[in-house]
Amino acid sequence: MSTDRTGTGPTPLLVLDVVGLTPRLLDHMPHLKALGQSGSRATLGTVLPAVTCAAQSTFLTGTMPNEHGIVGNGWYFRDLGDVLLWRQHNGLVSGDKLWDAARRAHPGYTVANICWWYAMGADTDITVTPRPVYYADGRKEPDCYTRPPALHDELTEKFGTFPLFHFWGPGADLVSSRWIIDATRHILRTRHPDLALCYVPHLDYDLQRYGPDDPRSLRAAADLDAALAPLLDDARAEGRTVVALSEYGITRADRPVHINRALRRAGLLDVHTQDGMEYLDPMASRAFAVADHQIAHVYVRRPEDLDATRTALDGLPGLAQLLDDEGKKAHHLDHPRSGELVAVAEPDAWFTYYYWLDDARAPDFAQLVEIHRKPGYDPVELFMDPHDPYVKVKAATALARKKLGLRYRMAVVPLDASPIRGSHGRLPERDDDGPLLICSTPRAVGDRLAATDVKSLLLRLAGLDRPDDQSRERHP
Repeated sequence: MSTDRTGTGPTPLLVLDVVGLTPRLLDHMPHLKALGQSGSRATLGTVLPAVTCAAQSTFLTGTMPNEHGIVGNGWYFRDLGDVLLWRQHNGLVSGDKLWDAARRAHPGYTVANICWWYAMGADTDITVTPRPVYYADGRKEPDCYTRPPALHDELTEKFGTFPLFHFWGPGADLVSSRWIIDATRHILRTRHPDLALCYVPHLDYDLQRYGPDDPRSLRAAADLDAALAPLLDDARAEGRTVVALSEYGITRADRPVHINRALRRAGLLDVHTQDGMEYLDPMASRAFAVADHQIAHVYVRRPEDLDATRTALDGLPGLAQLLDDEGKKAHHLDHPRSGELVAVAEPDAWFTYYYWLDDARAPDFAQLVEIHRKPGYDPVELFMDPHDPYVKVKAATALARKKLGLRYRMAVVPLDASPIRGSHGRLPERDDDGPLLICSTPRAVGDRLAATDVKSLLLRLAGLDRPDDQSRERHP
């Protein structure tokens, strides 16, 4: 690895993406709080939509969604006629990446990406990202993708198989974040990359399940802080500068907004039926929405249907704004991947992807953890169906079939969106509910920092800032 530990090379960095971290939660996280007290801390501006893929892409390119092109966690791929979420190829992200700028200043600069998104195909030296095994018989089994390839067996032997079913779904919990933290510690000890990016998702789960003020959510914050402590100790012992930041804050939201059902009732959204199940037909629909937490991209096939679409959504309870071309431009969402309109939910509301009007006609994937087949984000995947008295029996039967190597369907997700208590995606109304950035270096940041300035901050902390790599001053 390239870093010169004599002090003449780049200052090594550890960047922790602590999903959902806010000033309110920091009071329950003593190790991270102490890091900010001995170092520095700032309110961090975010982007619209305030979701993982868009925010991370802004951090790493220093540009907004209208430039880097990541307008959400997914969108309608017009050239494919399909809605695709959670793609993994870094080629989807336009712009000059953090590591490109670092290598111009210091050729040979090394980067490890441990579970930040759009990791596959990125020009990083080390990559670890969730990647299930999709067997030919339809089974899906936990696993991860790594570069170099030999790292896969090394991590698996040391820490076990990547715990995919603890990373998302009804079983999502601290186990996945612990695995990621352990993998990061191992990579720091054995590879010494100049920059290590580490994504820890634990706060995403209980804050959406129960809301940010629930005692279970506060316990999740304390548990994650304790799990991070050894990694922070390792970084301190190595002389590694630590930056902990968040993409968004999760706020109380308990009103589901069925935006696609409104479009369907207006005759704008089409479905096709197979085996009694209804499937969204985006190619035939005059208008439909790709729901993404508190944001929904509304795709309107023909300009003459814009007025009808606005009329169908006018007065929809829980919908706060409907951004047109001018609105998208004002929020830096004027990109060809965006919908013709962008819906923003009210603070206590969020958008479902549901498009069927009768649960008996829902597609079978609706009750599965199936992030790649659903044409929108589904936080209800964090729950087992509370209205199904046999749900645990179904889960046990599916697990038994899984252990026998047989095909199985874990159809336990409810079709009722009411259990959700937290969401994100809007711009925060208060700093205490929004993201923040903590740095182990004193006076590294002022009171506020724009998301677009994270890249230049990291270059400066590494000692690699150059005039041609400095972003223009922006405001959050």
